[in-house]
Amino acid sequence: MNYVIVLKASAERDLERLPAILHHRIVERLASLSGVPRPRGSQKLHGLEAYRIRVGDYRILYEVDDPRRRVTVYSIGHRRDVYR
Repeated sequence: MNYVIVLKASAERDLERLPAILHHRIVERLASLSGVPRPRGSQKLHGLEAYRIRVGDYRILYEVDDPRRRVTVYSIGHRRDVYR
């Protein structure tokens, strides 16, 4: 059973601002989260119930709600800016 991917408004804005080729790569990666919400290479963030995955120099920050089978993406950005 797959997870539902939910993008917060801030993550949607982040996604819209990306170049087309990078946008495509990130959308593919987001789609893969529906099958495996904690893929190999994902890391749990310290002090939060959240995870991050890498797409080149960009990071996708998200939370996983297992009982509801939902992945909520709250930030997408360059590694130097996304954690601020």
